[in-house]
Amino acid sequence: MQIFVARLAGTPVFDPAGDKIGRIRDVVTGLRGNRPPSVHGMVVEVQPRRRVFLPITRVRGIEAGAVVFTGRINVRRFEQRATETLVIGEMLDLTVSVYGRPVTVFDVAMAETSPSTWEITKVAVYRDKRRRDPAIVDWSEVSGFDILQEDQGAAGLIASFDSMRAADIAGALHDLPGKRRIEIARALDDERLAEILEELPPGDQITILGMLEPERAADVLEEMGPDDAADVLHDLSEEKAAELLALMEPREAAPVRRLLTYPSDTAGGMMTTEPVILPPSSTVAEALAHIRQQDLLPAVAAQVFVTRPPNETPTGAYLGVTHFQRLLRDPPSTLLGGVLDPSIDPIRPEFTLREVAFYLASYNLVAAPVVDELNRFVGAVTVDDVLDHLLPEDWRERSPS
Repeated sequence: MQIFVARLAGTPVFDPAGDKIGRIRDVVTGLRGNRPPSVHGMVVEVQPRRRVFLPITRVRGIEAGAVVFTGRINVRRFEQRATETLVIGEMLDLTVSVYGRPVTVFDVAMAETSPSTWEITKVAVYRDKRRRDPAIVDWSEVSGFDILQEDQGAAGLIASFDSMRAADIAGALHDLPGKRRIEIARALDDERLAEILEELPPGDQITILGMLEPERAADVLEEMGPDDAADVLHDLSEEKAAELLALMEPREAAPVRRLLTYPSDTAGGMMTTEPVILPPSSTVAEALAHIRQQDLLPAVAAQVFVTRPPNETPTGAYLGVTHFQRLLRDPPSTLLGGVLDPSIDPIRPEFTLREVAFYLASYNLVAAPVVDELNRFVGAVTVDDVLDHLLPEDWRERSPS
């Protein structure tokens, strides 16, 4: 039975008791010259975003939609050895040769050649630069996997990311070799790259933005939330941040510039400037339609802030907040001005991280309204913003002890 590796990406992994413990993220092989590479095992992502190694000898079955293993899995973080190659991360999109003719790899297949012994036996390639002429050939017919390439391409790897969440792709990207990481980043569209950058540690963000053309980097920043873009620019040199801000569209740059005027560990520095804001004359039905938007984060969609016009930050006078549970209880025609929560007072931009965390915890909130000295609503601090700043700077790269 042939198993195509790229199709394994994201497949759930189950222990002997039938409990799901993670998902397949890659397959580890060892190249052996002209001989078919041996499969050493699989890289499995377990919660919370820790990648571990599952030896192929412990895999009991690979079926449609499931990989089942026996024994125990070592939860120590996976570290790739110098003699190992990641199939999805490093072999896809390579230009190799089939009888001297250049082709592009889009998948490889592995097969069990004897009990608990697996090898890479087939290679799926495109014989056309436009990726329109697919073929499956034996490993013995292919040469060039051991040659370092300057421009590997990224289409195959990006295709394997298609069904993954941004946070999971960020984890995969972080674990790739630096050159491969940049190739993938350059090939992603602006919106997808922005989503992934928001989930990467600061060091990776700076490296990737630094390798992009300045105009492209500015376009990606425009696709990020203003608070996330401001966090990235805080970590850049003043000269580089100023250059990128100047290249951004003025309308997109304005809220980012405002956020940069506050220290990063205050309510003003952490807040998002794009929560759901409506006037008091809007109805419950209109509010529910706004919070149904698919691209809103749950913490942002949990409430609607009500202000006098204008209804973009900085707004007119802040009037109050109503939570989605209240919206679900009231008739659709009810005006928002009549369903405000009188118990929630706004906070000021200069509130410290500790003060914001205490505020959210005291009132069991997922977001806090922020107003300036003129009682204008300028943004909202969500609980995930607070967690991002409370956790160590490299928390995305760690697993809890």
